Amino acid sequence: MTLTLTAPITIAVPKGRIFSELAPLMSAIGITPEEKFFDEDDRALQFQSNVAGLSFIRVRSFDVATFVAYGAAQLGVCGSDVMEEFSYPDLYAPLDLGIGKCRLSVAEPAGLAAEDDPARWSHVKIATKYPAITQRHFAARGVQAECIKLSGAMELAPAIGLSQRIVDLVSSGATLKANGLVEVEKLMDVSSRLIVNRAAFKTRPDVHALVEQFRAVLPQQDAA
Repeated sequence: MTLTLTAPITIAVPKGRIFSELAPLMSAIGITPEEKFFDEDDRALQFQSNVAGLSFIRVRSFDVATFVAYGAAQLGVCGSDVMEEFSYPDLYAPLDLGIGKCRLSVAEPAGLAAEDDPARWSHVKIATKYPAITQRHFAARGVQAECIKLSGAMELAPAIGLSQRIVDLVSSGATLKANGLVEVEKLMDVSSRLIVNRAAFKTRPDVHALVEQFRAVLPQQDAA
């Protein structure tokens, strides 16, 4: 990788399966993180790379945008779901990396789904960690959505009577099936974006150059 840093660059990346999908992209632009970066059992949060001055931090997926927006990291890898849920004016999302693909959907117990018609909903109670997206989606349909904010274990909500439905990320659907739930409506497709602190992007040529390095190894696309 031919890149001269004018100051250290930190890239925030989410915990979870994104690591393995991110590896080929980083390899294509010549960045090699230290080996333990891809060990999800390693408790370290900061990692060096083969590029002097370029390091990584590993944080919760919802926190990536916060670290970048406030300048603690100059770049990050963040799901489009997080970008939609939080409105940070100091963030720029120039590239869809084409990884971490899944969808944000409504799910409900299989027994309810057998006789339910989402087109006839007028009021729904939903457990989710995406209340803003959920409210906007249903408001556009004229449906009143009562959102119960949870940070995890969403699939428990219908089983214990907290809510009949949930809005959560779905990939294979195996977790829903294991908990007796079925997907009944999609809110949005989700993929991981390269996000950048706007001030760093405008004032640091090395940050801009790193974005262009990523762009060069991806299929041609417009800025997000």
